[in-house]
Amino acid sequence: MRVADVLPVPTPLEPVDRPETVGAPAARRRGGLVGRINVVGWRVIALAAFLVVWHLASIPAGKLLLPSPLDIVPAFIDEVRSGQLVTATLSSLQVFAVGYLLAIVTGVAFGVLMGGMPRLGETLEIYVNALNATPRVALIPFIILWFGLGIWSKVLIVFLGAVFPLLVNTYEGVRNADRVLVNVVRSFGGSSWQVARIVVLPGALPYVVAGLRLAIGRAVLGVVVGEFFGASRGLGYMIASAASSYRPDVMFAGVLVLMALSLVLTFSVQAVEARLTRWRPEAAKTF
Repeated sequence: MRVADVLPVPTPLEPVDRPETVGAPAARRRGGLVGRINVVGWRVIALAAFLVVWHLASIPAGKLLLPSPLDIVPAFIDEVRSGQLVTATLSSLQVFAVGYLLAIVTGVAFGVLMGGMPRLGETLEIYVNALNATPRVALIPFIILWFGLGIWSKVLIVFLGAVFPLLVNTYEGVRNADRVLVNVVRSFGGSSWQVARIVVLPGALPYVVAGLRLAIGRAVLGVVVGEFFGASRGLGYMIASAASSYRPDVMFAGVLVLMALSLVLTFSVQAVEARLTRWRPEAAKTF
């Protein structure tokens, strides 16, 4: 007699029909619809919701305090047709470009030097932090006194606003270079330039890009503040003139142009970052 003849043969389990949870098909349909909306779609939905809330809030506030988006569109078209908005935008872009480029060259260069020379970095770090914490507005009277009301005073304000985020981020990126990789390159006879080119600068690139993003906002703010205090053209001057003549629709048109320029510049920096950091692994999804 075999053991198999004594033991009972197990019968296959039949599938049990479980009742559907109430509302499960509708939940799946909702999840599928939400899942099909991409990031651009969510951004459009958020923008539409914001515009609706803005319009509803402008009804009790009145056009003088809070004009509706429908009131800003005609003012924007009128300013474009008159040429004032285009001229002001080009003037502000010129100030922004000169000050921002000077800040990139200066901030990145000094950040690399401070990070590559620890003694120099430790010496200058306290002064850099002190200047970074100093409000730029407090320096504007001195800047106007020394450089007048021309373009270079506004360029200097933009430069002072944008250089410190770049300098601090570059310094931190160089200082936090991977020491293991540095030792590996040196163990194979690599020179200081090769260490900087292979390890330090690629590792510091995300820090530099973060500094570029922060510097865009600071530079745009410097443009507006500089044109508020001493200018006869530019978006800041246009906004200040509209405020003095009680034209909030024109004020909002200038502010929206500044927001659009900031977005375009930020996306441009992100595109450059994506092109330069294709070797990095993709970020993991946390949620």
